[in-house]
Amino acid sequence: MEIGSARIGRCSKEHQKIYQSWFSYVDSDGDGRLTANDASKFFTMSNLSRQDLKQVWAIADMKRQGFLGFNEFVAAMQLVSLAQAGHNLTSDILKSEVDFENLQPPAMEGLDALLPKKKRSSGAEQNGSQMQLAANWFSSSKSAKVSSTPVTSIVDGLKKLYLKKLKPLETTYKFNDFVSPSLINSDFDAKPMVMLLGQYSTGKTTFIKHLLGSGYPGSHIGPEPTTDRFVVVMNGPDERSVPGNTVAVQADMPFNGLTTFGTAFLSKFECSQMPHPLLEHISFVDTPGVLSGEKQRTQRSYDFTGVISWFAAKCDLILLLFDPHKLDISDEFKRVIESLRGHDDKIRVVLNKADQVDTQQLMRVYGALMWSLGKVLNTPEVNRVYIGSFNDKPINEASAGPLGLELFEREQDDLLNDLKDIPKKACDRRINEFVKRARAAKIHAYIMSHLKNEMPSMMGKAKAQQKLIDNLADEFAKVQREHHLPAGDFPNVEQFKDKLNGYNIDKFERMKPKMIQSVDDMLAYDIPQLLKNFRNPYD
Repeated sequence: MEIGSARIGRCSKEHQKIYQSWFSYVDSDGDGRLTANDASKFFTMSNLSRQDLKQVWAIADMKRQGFLGFNEFVAAMQLVSLAQAGHNLTSDILKSEVDFENLQPPAMEGLDALLPKKKRSSGAEQNGSQMQLAANWFSSSKSAKVSSTPVTSIVDGLKKLYLKKLKPLETTYKFNDFVSPSLINSDFDAKPMVMLLGQYSTGKTTFIKHLLGSGYPGSHIGPEPTTDRFVVVMNGPDERSVPGNTVAVQADMPFNGLTTFGTAFLSKFECSQMPHPLLEHISFVDTPGVLSGEKQRTQRSYDFTGVISWFAAKCDLILLLFDPHKLDISDEFKRVIESLRGHDDKIRVVLNKADQVDTQQLMRVYGALMWSLGKVLNTPEVNRVYIGSFNDKPINEASAGPLGLELFEREQDDLLNDLKDIPKKACDRRINEFVKRARAAKIHAYIMSHLKNEMPSMMGKAKAQQKLIDNLADEFAKVQREHHLPAGDFPNVEQFKDKLNGYNIDKFERMKPKMIQSVDDMLAYDIPQLLKNFRNPYD
């Protein structure tokens, strides 16, 4: 599976030197990033129309990061060169037969006279050489750590807003203990992730193997429950498996929050690394098969649904896999699906191994699956179900028939297109998750301060606390009415009760309006302004 075109953004060594000198000239800060202001002034030297330059920026900054790294800059220059030659700039240009590697640099009017006037600092040169090591133009440069330096990307802006406005609210009202651990730099910088869920032998590991073209280190495929642990499949310089305890303490990986699930879980967690072009853009989370029948009565040694919920918040896409012979949704699977509440937009349902039944049976299986899902998801809308057979074997034409074969191919293409779009939408997803987290933190603060206010000042505190916990659903309703909040945004009552039992409500903080107002201002003004600052400069 290819994501975009790996050819654009690559160039010969001769052209790379030219582009490097241009990049260093335009990169006024020497941080390896061209912001809209820097780039737009430089691009006007091409004498292209505003509409053409708008397309150049849109295609080069496909991830909508709000800046161009070196490889994105090379891609932009190649697009400028094509536009000057009369080509129509559309996203289809990436699929054309143009020889990008040997494409001549564009004509930039007046640039030669300006270049000698700009001295490149050693820091810029060093940064430029690092940028050349990127595998292709989709690979973004590493985001700078949170500091007093100017914000040069949307992600940097979110980091600063989090530290300045959202984290103080989370810390004050123990959001990190009740809902989600505090975010760190690696949470913002991590590659997009895709999580696969399903009962055993529905083809989760085989699906990943199908996309990668080979098995990942430590993978094992069989009809019995073979994947007994959570495995994150990531890009790496060589093939190796890293134990969960080691992964969870690495600052450059976004798995620090998993330490809250204890050693029992971390012993069932590992990171599998291998060099692969697809893994440069996406990481996969392979999960243990969800249990059914007698097997689900055996308790796991860790909070399985809690771990699923944690990964769901981090992932960009969640694939629920079924096969025609495992349509029943067990109690554990039901709990797992319910734990995905709030992430409905990420869920894709896949009916895998569909070529194992004929067309008539497939119609009945499809209907049965939709009926089962309707009882669990509790939504009036019908979820899209992708039908296919994601493995290395050719589709069974005898079962599928000519009509089924065409259907499988089109369905598989639709799902693969969803996966291809993930890197492009990664920045938008970061913003979306950040806003969801901010709203959840606000509601959490309202709940905690309300519970504190309901406690007596002197006598009978233990009795009052127990009464509040027993009637927590009513207390949630009071908070909802008082602050006019949507009922669907409130946390699960039973899970919140379990957490509250370990705390002294009287120690909670009262409402601090300034903190709430600060988060409101962030949502109403700061984030829209951030997006405006890093939008396409030619819009």
